[in-house]
Amino acid sequence: MSPPTALRSRHRLALGRGEPADLPIVQLGVKSIFGVPGDFNLAFLDQIDDHKDIEWVGCCNELNAAYAADGYARVSKGLGVLVTTFGVGELSALNGVAGAFSERVPVLHLVGVPSTVHQAHHAILHHTLGDGRFNVYLECGAHVTIGQEMLMTADRASAQIDKMLITALTTCRPTYLTLPTDLVFAKVSTAPLSRALTPSRIREALFTLPPPHSELAQLHDSAVSAVTKLCASAERPLIEHTGMTFFTTPMAKSVLDEDHELFGGVYIGNATIEPVKNAFEKADLVITVGLLMSDFNSGNFSFRLPAERTIELHSDMTKVGTEQYAGVTFFTMLPALIDALPPKHELAVTETPKDKVKAGIFASPPEGAPKDVITQDWFWPVFTRGVLKEGDILLGETGTSMFGLMDVHVPRRTMCLSQVLWGSIGWSVGATLGAAVAAKERGRRMVCFTGDGSVQVTVNDFSTMLRLGLKPVIVLLNNDGYTIERFINGPERHYNDIQPWKWATLLSTFGATPEQAAIHRIATPGELEALLKRDDFGDGSKMEFVEVILGKMDAPRLLKVQAELTHKFNLQ
Repeated sequence: MSPPTALRSRHRLALGRGEPADLPIVQLGVKSIFGVPGDFNLAFLDQIDDHKDIEWVGCCNELNAAYAADGYARVSKGLGVLVTTFGVGELSALNGVAGAFSERVPVLHLVGVPSTVHQAHHAILHHTLGDGRFNVYLECGAHVTIGQEMLMTADRASAQIDKMLITALTTCRPTYLTLPTDLVFAKVSTAPLSRALTPSRIREALFTLPPPHSELAQLHDSAVSAVTKLCASAERPLIEHTGMTFFTTPMAKSVLDEDHELFGGVYIGNATIEPVKNAFEKADLVITVGLLMSDFNSGNFSFRLPAERTIELHSDMTKVGTEQYAGVTFFTMLPALIDALPPKHELAVTETPKDKVKAGIFASPPEGAPKDVITQDWFWPVFTRGVLKEGDILLGETGTSMFGLMDVHVPRRTMCLSQVLWGSIGWSVGATLGAAVAAKERGRRMVCFTGDGSVQVTVNDFSTMLRLGLKPVIVLLNNDGYTIERFINGPERHYNDIQPWKWATLLSTFGATPEQAAIHRIATPGELEALLKRDDFGDGSKMEFVEVILGKMDAPRLLKVQAELTHKFNLQ
């Protein structure tokens, strides 16, 4: 298989006209590539521009391009591809690539670099540090990518390219690949093309059981046996098969259907809504799948997990009680457990989403709308209930937006994107660009919640969305600065202030016409209710930009709780 650069025919490492549709990158489902042009990648970009099955999405800067590749990969559930130029371009993208590494998103970072001849002669070129080193940027990127390859000869290129693609997809981490200017049209081996690389082939590799009688197979069988025994000993002995109630964490919001009868809520340790917390912590058996115990994902490490009654399934090991099984992964364990555990023929409960709201599993608006100002506790359940539809792609920026979304119900088949672990301010704009491209390819609607402080960091790629004809719903929460930081420390400090912008004129600055985008400034509950009643709001005919005026020191419930936990933790 091959990456964007290596969408190769039988004769060259290139993306020329008339190439067959079954090229590896196309087989993997990649239809759009993100990046910024620079002189060391222009010859390759010619190949992308000429290819009938790949769309080039030029971004305003490399950081947003990295965020976009991240968002695209999440929505497509496949590979995101980022193209930058040597040195200045790739370093600008590094924060976004690090976020993909932290959050386990498969992104191929393809860097156009000087020719192998110039590298061999240690030429003092632009974008270098002036000392003849050409591997220094790779060394920087190596800390936030799972694999790195520098293409230097045509005879090894195929294997190197294939390795980076497979590594990214099987580990869900970014990989790094350089393409020298003199290798863009080099002839390469076609041997790796003998068997097409497709998503199903990747899944086959991950879900294949270890060879019989091998040491890993014996570990796998022991783990299945241990889990089965622990489940059998529980007083209330996954999901559809067993009738077991399931919960998610902030990082897994909407990964499992919140309309499901057995969904118990979002558990975040001491930061959890009380009915959900009580139900989870009374469980006599807990099975976790891919759980990451980070601060924002666990209420600052306040999970109540009884070690002797907890089963942990991970991508690299399984843990049953205190016994650890290295190399036994959830890819093979979950199917094995479905075979091993006895089925439960009747579901434990038959609650509807409305029942769950009444039970306190999801947030509900306070009685009666606020009179003059929009409050956070009223806004989130009212707006999401009035706007979200089945199958929406939903994105929440780090801060107010992310925390506001955690307590509300989202419809079935909704995909909720956030950056709970990395938490890079401004991620939402670039990620929304990439996610909206992938959503458009799949016929789904994109809804983004972000904040005034965050958008000021990365605002320019709203213009790219307009250029591409994308039509997301953008909800900008204008609360006059960095509200999450105010709650953690310094509510009146100047470092949490920002210059107010005239958001209503923003998209016209980017050249938007009334046919392309609708602008709404919402300052009162009555204005919001009137917007939600409009038949044409969010109908996909144009981009919708909604500025919502909120109080400077108002915040969602979860943000207040987490900020207090974070403040105390930082002082320890």
